[in-house]
Amino acid sequence: MSDLTFEICVDSVAGVRAAAEAGADRVELCADLLEGGITPSLGTILVARKVLDIKVHVIIRPRGGDFLYDEDEIAAMEADIASAKSAGVDGVVIGVLERDGRVNVAATERLIARARPASVTFHRAFDMTPEPLIALETLCELGVDRILTSGQEATAFEGANLIAELVKAARDRVIIMPGGGITPRNASRVAAITGASEFHFAARVAVASPMRFRRADVFMGGELRPPEYERLETSASAVGAVMQAARRGAR
Repeated sequence: MSDLTFEICVDSVAGVRAAAEAGADRVELCADLLEGGITPSLGTILVARKVLDIKVHVIIRPRGGDFLYDEDEIAAMEADIASAKSAGVDGVVIGVLERDGRVNVAATERLIARARPASVTFHRAFDMTPEPLIALETLCELGVDRILTSGQEATAFEGANLIAELVKAARDRVIIMPGGGITPRNASRVAAITGASEFHFAARVAVASPMRFRRADVFMGGELRPPEYERLETSASAVGAVMQAARRGAR
């Protein structure tokens, strides 16, 4: 099934390299995946763009939390899109909602206009909308290229039935891309149930810090305190395992 497309969620240039090594088609480049991903630095984007044989889409999200943004945040998103385009990215990933959870049409139009001719993905803000089929129609009218969704469930496997419904409703107007909790254990089932042609997932493993001197009593983060001397890195072998499983399910 060479027609399947795989997008890997990464938070570093090393992750971009690992995804390319595994044969993935593109990455969604983020920072701070603990918050669900926010806009990475321009420096990271510029270096990531030098990695060959893989497309780079950049998330445009000014902060964690909800997707209700004020005018200053929308303006910052427009500026970040302009910077990402100047760095040569292939696409951007956006999502803006109204107070009632509907797609913010005016803000989304602004961001799409600033992004073109780059590809535009509407991210999992879609999963926070109250009426997914109505949101789908809105986004089709706005002209986004794809919608990333877990089927309004915690994982794409749990939301696979809704994703399948969205794929049928979308027809050829927009790509429905399952994402959220896709692993080698469930990728085959997600592919088989949804009938999707594009898949989004992270494939990270814990990697110990090479630091020799360590202070166990000092933390750089807040109260949640992720491990100071361990981080999650994208694994080429883990990427390959999910891709292989998804291809089996799509046969």
